[in-house]
Amino acid sequence: MTVLPDDGLSLAAEFPDATHEQWQRLVEGVLRKSGKDVSGPAAEEALSTALEDGLSTRPLYTARDAAPDAGYPGFAPFVRGGTAAGSAAGGWDVRQRHVATDPAGSNETVLADLENGVTSLWLGIGPGALPVSGIARALDGVYLDLAPVALDAGAAYEPAARELFRLYEERGVPKDAARGTLGADPLGHEARTGERLDPAAATELARLCGQEYPNLRALTVDALPYHEAGGSAGQELGVSLATAVAYLRELTEAGLSVEAACAQLEFRYAATADQFLTIAKLRAARRLWARVAEVCGAPDAGAQRQHAVTSPVMMSRRDPWVNMLRTTVACLGAGVGGADSVTVLPFDHSLGLPDAFARRIARNTSTILLEESHLARVIDPAGGSWYVERLTDELAHAGWEFFQEIERAGGQAAALRSGLIGERLAATWAKRSEKLAKRREPITGVSEFPNLTERPVEREVSPAEASGGLPRIRRDEAYEVLRSRSDAHLASTGARPRVFIAALGPAAAHTARASFASNLFQAGGIEAVHDPVTVDATTAAEAFKASGATVACLCSSDALYEEQAEAVADALKSAGARRVFLAGRPAEATECTAVDAYVFAGCDAVSVLSSTLDHMGVA
Repeated sequence: MTVLPDDGLSLAAEFPDATHEQWQRLVEGVLRKSGKDVSGPAAEEALSTALEDGLSTRPLYTARDAAPDAGYPGFAPFVRGGTAAGSAAGGWDVRQRHVATDPAGSNETVLADLENGVTSLWLGIGPGALPVSGIARALDGVYLDLAPVALDAGAAYEPAARELFRLYEERGVPKDAARGTLGADPLGHEARTGERLDPAAATELARLCGQEYPNLRALTVDALPYHEAGGSAGQELGVSLATAVAYLRELTEAGLSVEAACAQLEFRYAATADQFLTIAKLRAARRLWARVAEVCGAPDAGAQRQHAVTSPVMMSRRDPWVNMLRTTVACLGAGVGGADSVTVLPFDHSLGLPDAFARRIARNTSTILLEESHLARVIDPAGGSWYVERLTDELAHAGWEFFQEIERAGGQAAALRSGLIGERLAATWAKRSEKLAKRREPITGVSEFPNLTERPVEREVSPAEASGGLPRIRRDEAYEVLRSRSDAHLASTGARPRVFIAALGPAAAHTARASFASNLFQAGGIEAVHDPVTVDATTAAEAFKASGATVACLCSSDALYEEQAEAVADALKSAGARRVFLAGRPAEATECTAVDAYVFAGCDAVSVLSSTLDHMGVA
């Protein structure tokens, strides 16, 4: 037996090292075949993907993409984790949300969750949620020294906290065994509702927790209101930092030390299906907070306590089963990013109160990632990745820049009340809405691969959410409006609006564009009637009349468009078509005067679909 020398990659030693420039030349060749004549760095730039906050992801990262040293877990700047062991000991805290108004019903779901893998409780308290007087009933049978409780009570945070203190005393829970957060967040409440709250009560709760309840945190820095208003990852970081600094000022002015004040804050962030952005955001958040603590003279107090929640913005109302996949990826990103607690919203969150099946899938998502995928066995598994480290650094700079803008405007409260924050978030959402409308950001099951025959998932209506402040947006908003118009038409006429797909020539010529057009129109609730039989002007008119459609779309190759499009479009209009589309860009396909509009990748699908429904007479 031959023993190879232990000299690294000895089997590859005879091959010369490839260079970055050689890779770029290969990329140039691939791009030229697709019609892009670029070279050098421009070739690499052509493959980059633009993100929000002025950032972009490149197709290749190497050791040249240096980022600041991330350090070690448990040490400043805490990029790799707030504690030395990370979540390797027992995994992250599985925290599930409860918002039902009925205390007895809440108690049933609370106990079911705790018996099946959930490790802490997130209780919605106040109008439209559990009443303060119902907290005791909802927590009946819960071992409060074992299960941390996180309150989310809005304006009622003080009476809710006092009721929880009463329960601890009544049930004999030692003060050092009480864990969780009281959820006081006056600025977050103002962002949600426009209602200003006096922070004095929150300050007093923080003082009480610091003196008597060492494992309870009084305040929550909730970034979800800004995420749900359309904010980017960088903006989410910036406003969370500005909010936390505002609370630090209040607490230290009331006599708490910087260390004691930092210990009273828990941060809440959204986790999205963009797993790498989620990972980088949580790592960047810890770095930023560590910098604030350092500047305030308490570098050892900069370990940020993080609660990640799967994004409500990404949850779709159509084909809601896909939300299971979205939340799984988001949970993975949150866990890998180092979140201390993770809440997976049930897949039917956007439809109303979740049923038992949805809650079970939500809590099992964390269980599978922890117990079967073993994500928590390694601290900071993404650490050292050139891409993740670079993205973390870039996001940290973007978040710091927005934080500084808010501070220059007078701080979080002033920037919120002046409209600056709302304006910045709205501008970000407007740009993202354009990408969604053009399907540059696809929504599976909604803007891509919709299923018009799906049976609607019905749930009990959720309590009304707090409003009056920043708006709540959803990615599927524009398409939901279109689908609702189609649903109403189906209910009143017995049929959905239809588009006739006029496929010209053999399958090889029309299949790709016919599939594209069918997918696009179905995203607006318009049923695609596709007769795969090759058609000419005469057969197209006959098939259109039999289809029950009122509009048509030509689908074929550019060569066949040049030969047949004009005649077929005229025939379709003579047969009663109110509008005739052609699948393809005008520059690619021969201009056809009989065609009313073109549909192609990157067109404004929402605008096209809305105007088509208008022409069809669909209200």
